[in-house]
Amino acid sequence: ERVAVLMAPFPLNGHHNQLLHLSGRLSAVPGLAVHFASTADLNRRTRDRIPGWDPRSAVVFHDFPPTMETNSAADFSEQLPALISSSSSLRRHFADVIRRLCAEYRRVIVVYDSLMGVCVQDFASFENAEAYVFHSVSAFTMFFFMWENAGKPFDVDRDVLTDLPSLDGCFATEFFRLAEEQYRFTEYCSGRIYNTCRIIEDEFLKMLEKPEIAGDKKQWALGPFNQVYYGNDCESWRHKSLKWLDEQSEKSVILVCFGTTTSFSSVQIWELAVGLEMSGHKFIWVLREHDAKGKLFIYLFIPKNYEERIGGRGVMVTDWAPQLDILSHSSTGGFMSHCGWNSCIESISAGVPIAAWPIHSDQPRNAVLITGILKIGFAVRDWDRRKETVTSSEIANSVKRLMEEGEGKEMRRRAEKLGGDVAAAVAEGGMTRREIDSFIAHVTR
Repeated sequence: ERVAVLMAPFPLNGHHNQLLHLSGRLSAVPGLAVHFASTADLNRRTRDRIPGWDPRSAVVFHDFPPTMETNSAADFSEQLPALISSSSSLRRHFADVIRRLCAEYRRVIVVYDSLMGVCVQDFASFENAEAYVFHSVSAFTMFFFMWENAGKPFDVDRDVLTDLPSLDGCFATEFFRLAEEQYRFTEYCSGRIYNTCRIIEDEFLKMLEKPEIAGDKKQWALGPFNQVYYGNDCESWRHKSLKWLDEQSEKSVILVCFGTTTSFSSVQIWELAVGLEMSGHKFIWVLREHDAKGKLFIYLFIPKNYEERIGGRGVMVTDWAPQLDILSHSSTGGFMSHCGWNSCIESISAGVPIAAWPIHSDQPRNAVLITGILKIGFAVRDWDRRKETVTSSEIANSVKRLMEEGEGKEMRRRAEKLGGDVAAAVAEGGMTRREIDSFIAHVTR
């Protein structure tokens, strides 16, 4: 008589993390059996690193063979189409899992990433299976994509339209054909799920619900999936960045991190290093091997004796960092980010303003939401200048603008208020909690 939920994430860290957070939340619901299917390596990595993940969770993992590995030395937006194509090889593995679950459970709910439609299409062959497409981007970004794709069926009274970047500069041309192939399976799904809440994006969720856009599909805002996590003080081991933050004054540190799919030139890394030093502010800089096009090159791209020069004023992290813990720490007062939606929603949840530096994909439009709609940040540089190197002086000025009195203080005030409102929304009786309860009641009906 039980109901099973099968999560089908796109095989990238950021996509994985979102659905794993949702899995943890749903697995606590009596009568729901939650299954999570992806490549074995990504399953292991996300379980090991996701903040607040309980290893005793009842989520059942299904490990699939690897798909294409991304190349840290190449432009990610150019690799994305090939990654989508290679992921389609997982279809037969998903079909096997769906078949077994449908034989065992009264109903099977497939929650799949919008880029995994081809992989899970076989759910439509089973009478007791239904699917919900998960969009890993903001409702703002998704609305404008669907609105433009539908031929702009109604007017949108928003000044921000003039600042909306064209999608042509955000994705490789081949991406749109492959995405369309994935999206055509949404006609068989029963609704759409977003990692956001109505406190943040109510205006755009309501426009997504209009029949001209939604058709007969129900829209569910079930986020933030991270549950506004504020760290676990009982952990016996804490990352070095958190220990360092413990010694800093309140809201005095800026986190600088550009996700797992950004590749910077050696010149840009040098300018970033110099700019952070010039700013005079304390910082944590996460410089992963993707950023530097290979971990061996990181220290060739920054000034000599850099870590000694910044002394106790900055911390460099050259591997994984607990981003959500850092953002939620009382010493963190700002975030220089690529504006991937995971990073945006974590920063919003923590009440931290953003210096927006989008690189590709949905990031430029997420940045418009942060800067133009929510007004909890500003752009480090105009998107039109994306091919130019951001100079050290521009970086230093951006840090000062975010971290000092005046404009930065006002952005911080708005960010903190929004973070508090989001915390109330996910608490018992809050707006998001009620929507989650409604979704659970719907799928277990």
